[in-house]
Amino acid sequence: MKAYVIERDALIQNIQALRAFAGPVPIWGVLKGNGYGIGIVPFSRILFENGINHFAVTELREAEVLRENYPDVPILMMRSIADPAEINELLDLGVILTVGCYETAVAINGIAAERATVAEVHIAIDTGMGRYGFLPDDVDKLISVYEYMKNLTVGGMFTHFHSAFSNEKATKKQFEEFTALLEKLRAAGYETGMAHCCNSHAFIRHPEMHLDAVRIGSAFLGRLAFKEKLGLKKIGYAECTVEELRWIPKGQTVGYAAGFRARQQMRTAVIGIGSYNGFSMNRENDLFRFRDSLMGILHHVKNIFFPHKILVTVNGHKCRVLGHIGMVHAVVDVTDIECAVGDKVIVQVNPLSVKGLRVQYR
Repeated sequence: MKAYVIERDALIQNIQALRAFAGPVPIWGVLKGNGYGIGIVPFSRILFENGINHFAVTELREAEVLRENYPDVPILMMRSIADPAEINELLDLGVILTVGCYETAVAINGIAAERATVAEVHIAIDTGMGRYGFLPDDVDKLISVYEYMKNLTVGGMFTHFHSAFSNEKATKKQFEEFTALLEKLRAAGYETGMAHCCNSHAFIRHPEMHLDAVRIGSAFLGRLAFKEKLGLKKIGYAECTVEELRWIPKGQTVGYAAGFRARQQMRTAVIGIGSYNGFSMNRENDLFRFRDSLMGILHHVKNIFFPHKILVTVNGHKCRVLGHIGMVHAVVDVTDIECAVGDKVIVQVNPLSVKGLRVQYR
């Protein structure tokens, strides 16, 4: 049987550690991408049971599912949406909307006026992410939202850091631009509501930036570069079984393109998980600046001299994958360990890459 396993106790420990670090500052639990791939309903339930009672999403369906399960919790839609049908549905659900530009403000305000209601919104500020938000210099546009959008109430204002995991200078610059804008608006007599800017990495690296609230997603799963600071544990792994055992002779090839050739007789195991399930899938090859291309070249050159080994765990032993990983299976070297057909295999897979596996909380 194949499954993607979530260790409930370890997840709870992570939540408690993050809450302790946040202190009195509220945490928005970010549940985009079906709760980072581990199931929005069970994940949100554990968060709620452990004191996280603000949720943030990016899709209408996510908001619907959460509202079905939590009639009263604040839910923030973090995308700036101007589609009238979606706005109406989100207002029906009592979701806090994001205003990222003047046109979106006009759209939401007009629909709220038609419904004879006032829509709560958070205003997005673009300090460098380049996705949603007013620019820090758009003070006049922001004041127009306050002055002319009578069917909107500003419950908060936020920005998003693009390199909190790696670039302290850039993060501080974004923070300074954001807080300077907040000060300008407040000095002009406008209420900015709940100010928040920290994602998971910034939350841990820059506690001075916590402001009125923080947004946490990947940190709950311990999937960030410096999880050790709070003792966070990496959550989630794929589990399958040994499906076939065989001895292969010297010279035998394994996998597509004969990617591996045995230099000696070897005992191999076929395991029932592959690239379709997310095994060894790289999700970061989507940028081709000069320095990114150069780093890619250096990475491949390094592999020539120091070949990278992909490992799985069979009966508690680290075992090397041989050849290319197939769509739904892989071949593993088990020459030096005891194992049998049906034995458990643990495979490290990013939950956001998981497909075709049932998520199980244990």
